Amino acid sequence: MRLSRFGGKEIINLSDGTKLGLLEDADLLIDENTGKIEAFLINSGGKLSFRAAEKTNIRIPWENIRKIGSDIIVVEFNKNSRYNS
Repeated sequence: MRLSRFGGKEIINLSDGTKLGLLEDADLLIDENTGKIEAFLINSGGKLSFRAAEKTNIRIPWENIRKIGSDIIVVEFNKNSRYNS
C-alpha cells in the first residue's frame, strides 16, 4: 500500500475505542537505515498547541498496529506511551 493512501484514515484505540486522530496529522518515525516505519507520533494537544508544556505526543510503535482498514487504523495504545516533545 502506498503511503499516500493512508492519509485520511482515522486512528482508533482498540483498548477503549477512542479516536486518537488522523494519520495525515501524525508524524512518522522512520528508521534511517532500513526505511521502515518505526512509529506514529500523534499530537494530542491539538493542532495549534504553541506552548511546549501543552504539547504532548502519543507514540504508537508499528508493532502496536492491529489492523489497517479502508477507513481506519486500529492500534493498541498504552497510556504510558505518552511523552513530551
